[in-house]
Amino acid sequence: MSIRLRLTLWYSALLTVTLCIFSLSIYLFVNYNSYRDVKTEIQDQLRQMRIVSSLNYFNGLNLDFDNQFESNVYIQVKNYTNGDVAKSDNLKRANKQFAVPDPNQNIKEGYVTLKLDQYEFLAYQQPLRLKQNNQIVGLLQIAVFTSPIDNYMKNLRTILIFASFGVIVIAFTIGLFLARKSLRPIENVIRAAKSIQNESDLSMRIPIAGPNDEIGRLTDTLNGMLGRIETTYNELDDAYKAQRRFVSDASHELRTPLTTIRGNIELLERMWPPMLEAGAAGASGLDDSGLSRDGYTSQSDQNRMTMTREAMHDIAGEAKRMSNLVNDLLALARADAGYEMEKTTQPLLPLVEDVARRAQLLPRNADWKIGNLSAIENVQVNAHADFLRQLLFIFVENAFKYTPSGYVEMRAARSQDQAGIIIKDTGIGMNNKEVPHIFERFYRADESRGETSGTGLGLSIAKWIIDEHGGSVEVSTREGEGTTFTVWLPIAFLGSANEV
Repeated sequence: MSIRLRLTLWYSALLTVTLCIFSLSIYLFVNYNSYRDVKTEIQDQLRQMRIVSSLNYFNGLNLDFDNQFESNVYIQVKNYTNGDVAKSDNLKRANKQFAVPDPNQNIKEGYVTLKLDQYEFLAYQQPLRLKQNNQIVGLLQIAVFTSPIDNYMKNLRTILIFASFGVIVIAFTIGLFLARKSLRPIENVIRAAKSIQNESDLSMRIPIAGPNDEIGRLTDTLNGMLGRIETTYNELDDAYKAQRRFVSDASHELRTPLTTIRGNIELLERMWPPMLEAGAAGASGLDDSGLSRDGYTSQSDQNRMTMTREAMHDIAGEAKRMSNLVNDLLALARADAGYEMEKTTQPLLPLVEDVARRAQLLPRNADWKIGNLSAIENVQVNAHADFLRQLLFIFVENAFKYTPSGYVEMRAARSQDQAGIIIKDTGIGMNNKEVPHIFERFYRADESRGETSGTGLGLSIAKWIIDEHGGSVEVSTREGEGTTFTVWLPIAFLGSANEV
Protein backbone atom coordinates (compact mmCIF):
# COMPACT_ATOMS: atom_id res chain seq x y z
CA MET A 1 0.00 0.00 0.00
CA SER A 2 1.44 3.36 -1.01
CA ILE A 3 2.03 6.22 1.40
CA ARG A 4 -0.45 8.33 -0.55
CA LEU A 5 -3.23 5.82 -0.02
CA ARG A 6 -2.31 5.27 3.63
CA LEU A 7 -2.38 9.01 4.34
CA THR A 8 -5.73 9.35 2.58
CA LEU A 9 -7.21 6.41 4.50
CA TRP A 10 -5.96 7.77 7.83
CA TYR A 11 -7.38 11.20 7.02
CA SER A 12 -10.69 9.68 5.89
CA ALA A 13 -10.92 7.47 8.97
CA LEU A 14 -10.31 10.45 11.25
CA LEU A 15 -12.90 12.47 9.35
CA THR A 16 -15.39 9.58 9.55
CA VAL A 17 -15.03 9.31 13.33
CA THR A 18 -15.36 13.08 13.69
CA LEU A 19 -18.47 13.22 11.51
CA CYS A 20 -20.06 10.28 13.34
CA ILE A 21 -19.52 11.96 16.69
CA PHE A 22 -20.77 15.30 15.37
CA SER A 23 -23.85 13.80 13.68
CA LEU A 24 -24.69 11.70 16.71
CA SER A 25 -24.38 14.77 18.93
CA ILE A 26 -26.71 16.78 16.70
CA TYR A 27 -29.23 13.94 16.54
CA LEU A 28 -29.25 13.41 20.30
CA PHE A 29 -29.50 17.14 20.96
CA VAL A 30 -32.45 17.62 18.58
CA ASN A 31 -34.12 14.44 19.86
CA TYR A 32 -33.77 15.52 23.46
CA ASN A 33 -35.15 19.02 22.83
CA SER A 34 -38.02 17.82 20.66
CA TYR A 35 -39.30 15.23 23.10
CA ARG A 36 -38.56 17.44 26.09
CA ASP A 37 -41.26 19.86 24.94
CA VAL A 38 -43.69 16.97 24.60
CA LYS A 39 -42.87 15.72 28.07
CA THR A 40 -43.27 19.22 29.49
CA GLU A 41 -46.70 19.47 27.91
CA ILE A 42 -47.69 16.11 29.43
CA GLN A 43 -46.52 17.19 32.88
CA ASP A 44 -48.51 20.41 32.57
CA GLN A 45 -51.64 18.42 31.83
CA LEU A 46 -50.97 16.25 34.86
CA ARG A 47 -50.81 19.30 37.07
CA GLN A 48 -53.98 20.77 35.53
CA MET A 49 -55.91 17.59 36.20
CA ARG A 50 -54.81 17.62 39.81
CA ILE A 51 -55.10 13.87 39.93
CA VAL A 52 -51.47 12.91 40.32
CA SER A 53 -51.93 12.87 44.08
CA SER A 54 -55.71 12.58 44.45
CA LEU A 55 -55.96 9.49 42.28
CA ASN A 56 -52.88 7.76 43.63
CA TYR A 57 -54.99 6.18 46.43
CA PHE A 58 -58.78 6.19 46.07
CA ASN A 59 -61.77 3.99 46.75
CA GLY A 60 -63.39 4.15 43.37
CA LEU A 61 -63.30 5.64 39.87
CA ASN A 62 -66.02 7.93 38.60
CA LEU A 63 -64.33 10.30 36.17
CA ASP A 64 -65.86 12.47 33.49
CA PHE A 65 -63.52 14.66 31.43
CA ASP A 66 -64.66 18.04 30.29
CA ASN A 67 -63.04 20.18 27.61
CA GLN A 68 -60.41 21.75 29.83
CA PHE A 69 -57.59 19.86 28.04
CA GLU A 70 -55.75 20.82 24.92
CA SER A 71 -56.82 19.13 21.70
CA ASN A 72 -53.42 17.55 21.04
CA VAL A 73 -53.36 15.87 24.45
CA TYR A 74 -55.08 12.51 24.68
CA ILE A 75 -56.17 11.22 28.09
CA GLN A 76 -57.49 7.82 28.98
CA VAL A 77 -58.28 6.20 32.34
CA LYS A 78 -58.93 2.48 32.54
CA ASN A 79 -60.97 1.08 35.43
CA TYR A 80 -59.80 -2.50 36.06
CA THR A 81 -62.64 -3.20 38.52
CA ASN A 82 -65.53 -2.82 36.08
CA GLY A 83 -63.72 -2.43 32.75
CA ASP A 84 -64.93 1.15 32.13
CA VAL A 85 -62.71 3.50 30.15
CA ALA A 86 -62.85 7.28 30.56
CA LYS A 87 -61.47 9.19 27.53
CA SER A 88 -60.89 12.76 26.54
CA ASP A 89 -63.10 14.31 23.84
CA ASN A 90 -60.53 13.87 21.05
CA LEU A 91 -60.36 10.15 21.74
CA LYS A 92 -64.17 9.98 21.89
CA ARG A 93 -64.51 11.71 18.54
CA ALA A 94 -61.93 9.35 17.01
CA ASN A 95 -63.72 6.43 18.66
CA LYS A 96 -60.30 5.03 19.58
CA GLN A 97 -58.57 3.93 22.76
CA PHE A 98 -55.06 3.10 23.77
CA ALA A 99 -53.92 -0.41 24.51
CA VAL A 100 -53.91 -1.12 28.24
CA PRO A 101 -51.54 -3.59 29.91
CA ASP A 102 -52.86 -6.37 32.10
CA PRO A 103 -53.16 -5.33 35.80
CA ASN A 104 -51.39 -8.49 36.87
CA GLN A 105 -48.27 -7.32 35.08
CA ASN A 106 -45.72 -5.16 36.83
CA ILE A 107 -46.94 -1.82 35.59
CA LYS A 108 -44.40 0.94 36.18
CA GLU A 109 -45.02 4.64 36.20
CA GLY A 110 -43.26 6.53 33.42
CA TYR A 111 -43.11 7.32 29.74
CA VAL A 112 -44.01 4.73 27.12
CA THR A 113 -44.69 4.69 23.38
CA LEU A 114 -48.24 3.92 22.31
CA LYS A 115 -49.73 3.38 18.86
CA LEU A 116 -53.17 4.00 17.46
CA ASP A 117 -53.41 2.43 14.05
CA GLN A 118 -50.26 3.65 12.30
CA TYR A 119 -49.80 6.74 14.49
CA GLU A 120 -47.34 6.94 17.36
CA PHE A 121 -47.88 8.69 20.73
CA LEU A 122 -45.61 9.47 23.61
CA ALA A 123 -47.58 8.70 26.79
CA TYR A 124 -47.10 9.01 30.49
CA GLN A 125 -48.88 6.22 32.34
CA GLN A 126 -49.53 6.02 36.04
CA PRO A 127 -51.13 3.05 37.83
CA LEU A 128 -54.03 3.98 40.19
CA ARG A 129 -54.07 2.16 43.50
CA LEU A 130 -56.43 1.72 46.45
CA LYS A 131 -55.38 3.31 49.68
CA GLN A 132 -56.38 0.30 51.76
CA ASN A 133 -54.31 -2.44 50.15
CA ASN A 134 -52.32 -0.64 47.45
CA GLN A 135 -54.12 -2.69 44.82
CA ILE A 136 -53.99 -1.46 41.21
CA VAL A 137 -57.56 -0.69 40.17
CA GLY A 138 -56.91 1.63 37.24
CA LEU A 139 -54.42 3.14 34.84
CA LEU A 140 -54.02 6.76 33.80
CA GLN A 141 -52.55 7.44 30.37
CA ILE A 142 -51.75 10.96 29.11
CA ALA A 143 -50.42 10.94 25.53
CA VAL A 144 -49.33 13.44 22.91
CA PHE A 145 -49.31 12.75 19.18
CA THR A 146 -45.60 12.53 18.16
CA SER A 147 -45.68 11.19 14.60
CA PRO A 148 -44.54 14.57 13.17
CA ILE A 149 -41.62 14.58 15.58
CA ASP A 150 -40.83 10.94 14.80
CA ASN A 151 -40.89 11.65 11.07
CA TYR A 152 -38.71 14.70 11.60
CA MET A 153 -36.15 12.69 13.58
CA LYS A 154 -36.21 9.93 10.97
CA ASN A 155 -35.59 12.45 8.21
CA LEU A 156 -32.86 14.10 10.26
CA ARG A 157 -31.19 10.73 10.81
CA THR A 158 -31.32 9.96 7.08
CA ILE A 159 -29.94 13.37 6.17
CA LEU A 160 -27.07 13.06 8.65
CA ILE A 161 -26.14 9.58 7.41
CA PHE A 162 -26.16 10.40 3.71
CA ALA A 163 -24.59 13.81 4.22
CA SER A 164 -21.78 12.27 6.27
CA PHE A 165 -21.25 9.56 3.67
CA GLY A 166 -21.14 12.14 0.87
CA VAL A 167 -18.72 14.33 2.80
CA ILE A 168 -16.47 11.33 3.44
CA VAL A 169 -16.44 10.34 -0.25
CA ILE A 170 -15.69 13.89 -1.33
CA ALA A 171 -13.04 14.26 1.36
CA PHE A 172 -11.43 10.93 0.34
CA THR A 173 -11.28 12.03 -3.30
CA ILE A 174 -9.89 15.45 -2.50
CA GLY A 175 -7.50 13.96 0.06
CA LEU A 176 -6.22 11.46 -2.51
CA PHE A 177 -5.65 14.30 -4.97
CA LEU A 178 -3.90 16.48 -2.39
CA ALA A 179 -1.77 13.60 -1.13
CA ARG A 180 -0.73 12.80 -4.71
CA LYS A 181 0.14 16.42 -5.34
CA SER A 182 2.05 16.69 -2.06
CA LEU A 183 4.00 13.46 -2.64
CA ARG A 184 4.72 14.10 -6.33
CA PRO A 185 8.27 15.36 -5.51
CA ILE A 186 8.98 12.02 -3.83
CA GLU A 187 7.84 10.22 -6.99
CA ASN A 188 10.27 12.39 -8.94
CA VAL A 189 13.02 11.34 -6.54
CA ILE A 190 12.11 7.67 -7.01
CA ARG A 191 12.05 7.96 -10.81
CA ALA A 192 15.39 9.74 -10.86
CA ALA A 193 16.92 7.16 -8.51
CA LYS A 194 15.64 4.30 -10.70
CA SER A 195 17.02 6.02 -13.77
CA ILE A 196 20.41 6.34 -12.11
CA GLN A 197 20.26 2.68 -11.08
CA ASN A 198 19.22 1.38 -14.52
CA GLU A 199 21.55 3.56 -16.56
CA SER A 200 24.44 3.46 -14.05
CA ASP A 201 24.96 7.17 -14.66
CA LEU A 202 26.02 8.82 -11.42
CA SER A 203 26.26 12.19 -13.12
CA MET A 204 22.47 12.48 -13.16
CA ARG A 205 20.83 14.64 -10.51
CA ILE A 206 17.32 14.76 -9.12
CA PRO A 207 15.43 17.82 -10.42
CA ILE A 208 14.35 20.25 -7.71
CA ALA A 209 10.79 21.58 -8.03
CA GLY A 210 8.59 23.35 -5.54
CA PRO A 211 9.39 25.12 -2.28
CA ASN A 212 12.38 24.36 -0.11
CA ASP A 213 10.39 22.23 2.32
CA GLU A 214 11.29 18.86 3.82
CA ILE A 215 11.16 17.17 0.41
CA GLY A 216 13.24 19.94 -1.13
CA ARG A 217 15.88 19.53 1.57
CA LEU A 218 15.79 15.76 1.03
CA THR A 219 16.39 16.29 -2.69
CA ASP A 220 19.35 18.59 -1.97
CA THR A 221 20.79 16.00 0.41
CA LEU A 222 20.41 13.19 -2.13
CA ASN A 223 22.01 15.28 -4.87
CA GLY A 224 24.93 16.06 -2.59
CA MET A 225 25.28 12.39 -1.71
CA LEU A 226 25.20 11.45 -5.41
CA GLY A 227 27.94 14.00 -6.09
CA ARG A 228 30.18 12.48 -3.43
CA ILE A 229 29.41 8.95 -4.63
CA GLU A 230 30.24 9.94 -8.22
CA THR A 231 33.56 11.45 -7.15
CA THR A 232 34.48 8.41 -5.07
CA TYR A 233 33.37 6.01 -7.79
CA ASN A 234 35.41 7.83 -10.45
CA GLU A 235 38.47 7.76 -8.22
CA LEU A 236 38.02 4.05 -7.54
CA ASP A 237 37.35 3.35 -11.20
CA ASP A 238 40.49 5.22 -12.23
CA ALA A 239 42.50 3.31 -9.64
CA TYR A 240 40.96 0.03 -10.78
CA LYS A 241 41.73 0.80 -14.42
CA ALA A 242 45.30 1.67 -13.48
CA GLN A 243 45.57 -1.59 -11.55
CA ARG A 244 44.22 -3.57 -14.51
CA ARG A 245 46.64 -1.84 -16.85
CA PHE A 246 49.49 -2.59 -14.48
CA VAL A 247 48.53 -6.27 -14.21
CA SER A 248 48.11 -6.56 -17.97
CA ASP A 249 51.32 -4.68 -18.78
CA ALA A 250 53.29 -6.52 -16.11
CA SER A 251 51.99 -9.86 -17.34
CA HIS A 252 53.01 -9.02 -20.90
CA GLU A 253 56.41 -7.73 -19.82
CA LEU A 254 57.10 -10.75 -17.60
CA ARG A 255 56.21 -13.31 -20.21
CA THR A 256 59.21 -12.45 -22.43
CA PRO A 257 62.00 -12.80 -19.80
CA LEU A 258 60.33 -15.85 -18.28
CA THR A 259 60.13 -17.49 -21.69
CA THR A 260 63.82 -16.72 -22.24
CA ILE A 261 64.76 -18.11 -18.81
CA ARG A 262 62.80 -21.28 -19.35
CA GLY A 263 64.30 -21.78 -22.82
CA ASN A 264 67.86 -21.34 -21.63
CA ILE A 265 67.36 -23.58 -18.60
CA GLU A 266 65.85 -26.32 -20.75
CA LEU A 267 68.80 -25.98 -23.17
CA LEU A 268 71.30 -26.32 -20.34
CA GLU A 269 69.44 -29.33 -18.94
CA ARG A 270 69.64 -31.03 -22.33
CA MET A 271 73.37 -30.19 -22.68
CA TRP A 272 74.34 -31.14 -19.14
CA PRO A 273 74.32 -34.98 -19.35
CA PRO A 274 76.94 -35.06 -22.15
CA MET A 275 79.11 -32.68 -20.15
CA LEU A 276 78.87 -34.92 -17.11
CA GLU A 277 79.86 -37.94 -19.18
CA ALA A 278 82.83 -36.06 -20.64
CA GLY A 279 83.95 -35.04 -17.16
CA ALA A 280 83.69 -38.59 -15.89
CA ALA A 281 85.70 -39.92 -18.83
CA GLY A 282 88.50 -37.39 -18.29
CA ALA A 283 88.79 -38.03 -14.59
CA SER A 284 91.04 -41.10 -15.13
CA GLY A 285 94.03 -39.08 -16.46
CA LEU A 286 95.48 -36.36 -14.24
CA ASP A 287 98.53 -34.24 -14.95
CA ASP A 288 101.23 -33.34 -12.40
CA SER A 289 99.19 -30.42 -10.98
CA GLY A 290 96.32 -32.74 -10.00
CA LEU A 291 94.00 -31.57 -12.78
CA SER A 292 92.31 -33.76 -15.35
CA ARG A 293 93.07 -33.41 -19.01
CA ASP A 294 89.75 -31.46 -19.36
CA GLY A 295 90.70 -29.11 -16.54
CA TYR A 296 88.42 -30.64 -13.82
CA THR A 297 89.34 -32.32 -10.58
CA SER A 298 87.84 -35.74 -10.35
CA GLN A 299 85.53 -35.57 -7.33
CA SER A 300 84.92 -31.98 -6.32
CA ASP A 301 83.98 -30.85 -9.82
CA GLN A 302 81.65 -33.82 -10.18
CA ASN A 303 79.82 -32.73 -7.01
CA ARG A 304 79.62 -29.13 -8.18
CA MET A 305 78.24 -30.22 -11.52
CA THR A 306 75.58 -32.34 -9.80
CA MET A 307 74.56 -29.45 -7.53
CA THR A 308 74.46 -27.13 -10.51
CA ARG A 309 72.15 -29.49 -12.33
CA GLU A 310 69.82 -29.66 -9.36
CA ALA A 311 69.81 -25.87 -9.13
CA MET A 312 68.94 -25.61 -12.82
CA HIS A 313 66.10 -28.08 -12.29
CA ASP A 314 64.73 -25.95 -9.44
CA ILE A 315 65.07 -22.80 -11.53
CA ALA A 316 63.21 -24.46 -14.39
CA GLY A 317 60.36 -25.51 -12.06
CA GLU A 318 60.00 -22.06 -10.54
CA ALA A 319 60.17 -20.42 -13.96
CA LYS A 320 57.38 -22.71 -15.17
CA ARG A 321 55.30 -21.88 -12.10
CA MET A 322 55.84 -18.14 -12.64
CA SER A 323 54.90 -18.52 -16.30
CA ASN A 324 51.64 -20.20 -15.32
CA LEU A 325 50.96 -17.43 -12.80
CA VAL A 326 51.64 -14.74 -15.40
CA ASN A 327 49.33 -16.48 -17.89
CA ASP A 328 46.61 -16.65 -15.26
CA LEU A 329 47.01 -12.97 -14.40
CA LEU A 330 46.89 -12.10 -18.08
CA ALA A 331 43.68 -14.09 -18.50
CA LEU A 332 42.08 -12.32 -15.54
CA ALA A 333 43.25 -8.96 -16.89
CA ARG A 334 41.46 -9.78 -20.11
CA ALA A 335 38.33 -10.67 -18.16
CA ASP A 336 38.46 -7.38 -16.22
CA ALA A 337 39.00 -5.45 -19.43
CA GLY A 338 35.79 -6.89 -20.89
CA TYR A 339 37.47 -9.18 -23.39
CA GLU A 340 34.89 -10.84 -25.63
CA MET A 341 35.60 -14.31 -26.90
CA GLU A 342 35.08 -15.09 -30.54
CA LYS A 343 32.87 -18.17 -30.39
CA THR A 344 31.82 -20.50 -33.16
CA THR A 345 29.41 -23.39 -33.30
CA GLN A 346 31.27 -26.68 -33.05
CA PRO A 347 30.78 -30.27 -31.83
CA LEU A 348 31.39 -30.74 -28.14
CA LEU A 349 32.31 -34.46 -28.03
CA PRO A 350 35.62 -34.28 -30.02
CA LEU A 351 36.79 -31.39 -27.85
CA VAL A 352 36.04 -33.27 -24.63
CA GLU A 353 37.68 -36.46 -25.97
CA ASP A 354 40.79 -34.46 -26.85
CA VAL A 355 40.99 -33.09 -23.31
CA ALA A 356 40.44 -36.58 -21.87
CA ARG A 357 43.25 -38.01 -24.02
CA ARG A 358 45.73 -35.28 -23.13
CA ALA A 359 44.79 -35.43 -19.43
CA GLN A 360 46.44 -38.86 -19.24
CA LEU A 361 49.82 -37.14 -19.67
CA LEU A 362 49.37 -34.77 -16.72
CA PRO A 363 51.40 -35.42 -13.55
CA ARG A 364 49.15 -37.24 -11.12
CA ASN A 365 48.93 -39.82 -8.35
CA ALA A 366 45.27 -40.79 -8.91
CA ASP A 367 43.89 -43.02 -11.63
CA TRP A 368 42.34 -41.34 -14.65
CA LYS A 369 38.97 -42.68 -15.78
CA ILE A 370 36.98 -41.67 -18.85
CA GLY A 371 33.33 -42.39 -18.21
CA ASN A 372 30.34 -42.44 -20.52
CA LEU A 373 30.41 -39.50 -22.95
CA SER A 374 27.50 -40.60 -25.13
CA ALA A 375 25.21 -37.92 -23.65
CA ILE A 376 27.00 -35.24 -25.68
CA GLU A 377 27.09 -37.07 -28.99
CA ASN A 378 25.89 -34.86 -31.84
CA VAL A 379 25.76 -31.89 -29.45
CA GLN A 380 26.80 -28.57 -30.96
CA VAL A 381 27.78 -25.67 -28.70
CA ASN A 382 28.65 -22.06 -29.36
CA ALA A 383 32.14 -21.88 -27.84
CA HIS A 384 35.75 -20.77 -28.10
CA ALA A 385 37.63 -24.06 -28.43
CA ASP A 386 40.91 -23.00 -26.76
CA PHE A 387 39.23 -21.39 -23.77
CA LEU A 388 36.88 -24.35 -23.42
CA ARG A 389 39.87 -26.72 -23.34
CA GLN A 390 41.53 -24.48 -20.77
CA LEU A 391 38.34 -24.59 -18.69
CA LEU A 392 38.25 -28.41 -18.64
CA PHE A 393 42.00 -28.68 -17.97
CA ILE A 394 41.62 -26.36 -14.97
CA PHE A 395 39.05 -28.68 -13.38
CA VAL A 396 41.02 -31.83 -14.28
CA GLU A 397 44.34 -30.45 -12.96
CA ASN A 398 42.56 -29.19 -9.86
CA ALA A 399 41.10 -32.68 -9.30
CA PHE A 400 44.55 -34.34 -9.73
CA LYS A 401 46.09 -31.79 -7.36
CA TYR A 402 43.64 -32.53 -4.54
CA THR A 403 43.43 -36.31 -5.06
CA PRO A 404 46.54 -38.00 -3.60
CA SER A 405 44.98 -41.43 -4.16
CA GLY A 406 41.87 -42.94 -5.67
CA TYR A 407 40.67 -41.78 -9.06
CA VAL A 408 39.49 -38.84 -11.13
CA GLU A 409 36.68 -39.42 -13.64
CA MET A 410 35.25 -37.43 -16.52
CA ARG A 411 31.80 -38.19 -17.95
CA ALA A 412 28.97 -36.37 -19.70
CA ALA A 413 25.31 -35.61 -19.00
CA ARG A 414 22.42 -33.77 -20.63
CA SER A 415 19.51 -31.84 -19.14
CA GLN A 416 16.90 -30.40 -21.51
CA ASP A 417 18.77 -27.78 -23.58
CA GLN A 418 22.09 -28.00 -21.69
CA ALA A 419 25.09 -30.31 -21.97
CA GLY A 420 27.06 -31.19 -18.87
CA ILE A 421 30.68 -32.27 -18.37
CA ILE A 422 31.23 -33.89 -14.98
CA ILE A 423 34.67 -34.08 -13.33
CA LYS A 424 34.56 -36.22 -10.20
CA ASP A 425 37.41 -37.00 -7.81
CA THR A 426 37.85 -39.00 -4.60
CA GLY A 427 40.25 -36.49 -3.04
CA ILE A 428 40.30 -34.44 0.13
CA GLY A 429 37.03 -32.63 -0.61
CA MET A 430 35.93 -29.38 0.99
CA ASN A 431 33.90 -28.06 3.86
CA ASN A 432 30.48 -26.70 2.86
CA LYS A 433 31.44 -23.28 4.25
CA GLU A 434 34.31 -23.07 1.75
CA VAL A 435 32.23 -23.75 -1.38
CA PRO A 436 30.82 -20.18 -1.82
CA HIS A 437 34.39 -18.79 -1.93
CA ILE A 438 36.21 -21.22 -4.21
CA PHE A 439 35.69 -19.06 -7.31
CA GLU A 440 37.15 -15.98 -5.62
CA ARG A 441 40.60 -14.90 -6.71
CA PHE A 442 43.53 -16.18 -4.65
CA TYR A 443 41.22 -18.20 -2.44
CA ARG A 444 42.42 -21.71 -1.62
CA ALA A 445 40.21 -24.11 0.27
CA ASP A 446 43.12 -26.04 1.81
CA GLU A 447 45.37 -23.06 2.51
CA SER A 448 45.36 -23.74 6.25
CA ARG A 449 46.17 -27.40 5.65
CA GLY A 450 48.96 -26.63 3.22
CA GLU A 451 48.61 -29.93 1.42
CA THR A 452 48.91 -28.57 -2.13
CA SER A 453 50.58 -25.68 -3.89
CA GLY A 454 48.89 -23.14 -6.11
CA THR A 455 47.84 -19.54 -6.51
CA GLY A 456 44.06 -19.83 -6.22
CA LEU A 457 43.44 -18.27 -9.66
CA GLY A 458 42.45 -21.33 -11.68
CA LEU A 459 38.81 -21.58 -10.61
CA SER A 460 38.39 -17.79 -11.01
CA ILE A 461 39.49 -18.12 -14.63
CA ALA A 462 37.21 -21.14 -15.07
CA LYS A 463 34.25 -19.18 -13.75
CA TRP A 464 34.99 -16.34 -16.18
CA ILE A 465 35.13 -18.77 -19.12
CA ILE A 466 31.84 -20.40 -18.03
CA ASP A 467 30.14 -17.01 -17.75
CA GLU A 468 31.42 -15.98 -21.19
CA HIS A 469 29.86 -19.14 -22.64
CA GLY A 470 26.54 -18.50 -20.89
CA GLY A 471 26.91 -21.64 -18.80
CA SER A 472 26.86 -22.54 -15.12
CA VAL A 473 28.71 -24.80 -12.71
CA GLU A 474 27.47 -27.03 -9.91
CA VAL A 475 29.64 -28.16 -6.99
CA SER A 476 29.00 -31.20 -4.83
CA THR A 477 31.57 -32.01 -2.16
CA ARG A 478 32.09 -33.74 1.15
CA GLU A 479 35.19 -33.32 3.26
CA GLY A 480 37.42 -36.39 3.02
CA GLU A 481 35.31 -38.02 0.29
CA GLY A 482 35.94 -35.91 -2.81
CA THR A 483 34.39 -33.24 -5.01
CA THR A 484 32.27 -33.26 -8.16
CA PHE A 485 32.16 -30.31 -10.57
CA THR A 486 29.45 -30.23 -13.26
CA VAL A 487 29.91 -27.68 -16.04
CA TRP A 488 26.68 -26.94 -17.92
CA LEU A 489 26.86 -25.37 -21.39
CA PRO A 490 23.87 -24.27 -23.48
CA ILE A 491 23.29 -26.46 -26.54
CA ALA A 492 23.31 -24.54 -29.82
CA PHE A 493 21.57 -27.38 -31.64
CA LEU A 494 21.71 -31.16 -32.01
CA GLY A 495 23.51 -32.23 -35.20
CA SER A 496 23.33 -35.53 -36.96
CA ALA A 497 25.96 -38.22 -36.65
CA ASN A 498 27.32 -37.36 -40.09
CA GLU A 499 27.77 -33.75 -39.12
CA VAL A 500 29.78 -34.74 -36.07
